[in-house]
Amino acid sequence: MNQAVIPKVLVTKIGFDGHDRGSRVVAAGLRDAGMEVIYTPPWQEIATVVKLALEEDVDVIGISSLATDHLIVPKLMDALREAGMSDVAVIVGGIVPDQDEAVLLQAGVARVFHPGSSMAEIAACVHDLTVAGRARRVAV
Repeated sequence: MNQAVIPKVLVTKIGFDGHDRGSRVVAAGLRDAGMEVIYTPPWQEIATVVKLALEEDVDVIGISSLATDHLIVPKLMDALREAGMSDVAVIVGGIVPDQDEAVLLQAGVARVFHPGSSMAEIAACVHDLTVAGRARRVAV
């Protein structure tokens, strides 16, 4: 990873899914990869996530889902666009069926990670999304 670029990532869970082991592992892995990580406990509301992402000026939002709460991510994508934050990339990880993955990607999610994805793969993706997002901000 290019050390000149230090991604700022919000790792969170929206909805009522309380299974947070995966999000804690990813948050720690991204931190260990040299990224700045803001971690929230489970059960966040979409408005809270958007407000925190704006206040913290994050590059990427990582959403963890094990209990179908990924189905509300399109509402998060809409809320980010309404807040003028379309440059913030969103990734989703967890148990996401193929048909739901297609819906998420169509809604604007940058990438979906399934169980077994490596931390190196996730960190590289977050880094690349950060570089691309910052380049778009500068170009505007």
